[in-house]
Amino acid sequence: MHAIRQHEYGGPEVLQYEQLPDLQPAAGQVRVAVRAAGVHLLDTTLRQGAEGPFPPPPLPYVPGREVAGVVDAVAGDVDPSWLGRPVVAHLGMAHGGYATQAVAAVEALIQIADSTAPSQAVAMVGTGRTALGILAEAGLQGDDVVLIPAAAGGLGMLLLQAARKAGATAVALAGGPAKVALLEQLGAAVAVDYLAADWSEQVAVRLGERRVTVVLDGVGGTVGRSAFDLLAPGGRVVLFGYTAGEPTAFTAADLMSRGLSASSALGPRMMARPGGIYALAVAAIAELEAGRLIPGVTEFALADAAAAHTALAARETTGKVVLLT
Repeated sequence: MHAIRQHEYGGPEVLQYEQLPDLQPAAGQVRVAVRAAGVHLLDTTLRQGAEGPFPPPPLPYVPGREVAGVVDAVAGDVDPSWLGRPVVAHLGMAHGGYATQAVAAVEALIQIADSTAPSQAVAMVGTGRTALGILAEAGLQGDDVVLIPAAAGGLGMLLLQAARKAGATAVALAGGPAKVALLEQLGAAVAVDYLAADWSEQVAVRLGERRVTVVLDGVGGTVGRSAFDLLAPGGRVVLFGYTAGEPTAFTAADLMSRGLSASSALGPRMMARPGGIYALAVAAIAELEAGRLIPGVTEFALADAAAAHTALAARETTGKVVLLT
């Protein structure tokens, strides 16, 4: 098999394309011949050995936690009917996704249709399940005006689609004219470049008498705070990360003075939903295969994982970043 492995923490150059021994599934596992592997912004943090929501994995290791492909081997205690089935799986904390082979617990598998693109399936098993958890928390309605920072990313594009399907007015932010143009093509009612110093004023002007009622905030920092300040009295903010490096800062007094509500969609909140995160992943694949939510993807070859990390960190990609074997 071939895999991306790193022997030290550092920049994208530490991601080495290597030939390794074939994997063998242990009890309760299958081996997947990987066709597509997901790349997450968290992968770039772990690659550097930085502390984040998860500790850096011990070296050497193969990054990646989302894979789609075909089951080509099973352990002796696993139903052999899994052989040959197209599947997608989230590997959890195990890593090992950036490779032509991966092992996964049979309980983590989700069978996909032969016609389902592996790159789209791998986008939905992680990012799609997160989107559904956020949407369940947000409870979007047709009269909502929904502001989505970083709307050209993997999560943002799914949230934009869902807002439009709910009949809400979607206000989409992205960095740079090309991404803004993409969001307009995807149907955003208002699309604005958040790199502009006056972006919040632009949003207010373009909305006219309407006000933002929901902020879906995975960015944080100054962008998140400016988005928060656009909320109408009685509005709500759903938090699910802070790619800017720090969470959006507000106080209980900020909420009480304007009658706002705030909630966090990730972690224990998502785990506590019926069936947990696996049920959300199954539902996300069902949304994909029914054509109701279609993820955008930016594809790289497996051997070009370093370039994928560089582009993702530089905000040069749109949709979910995926490695193809």
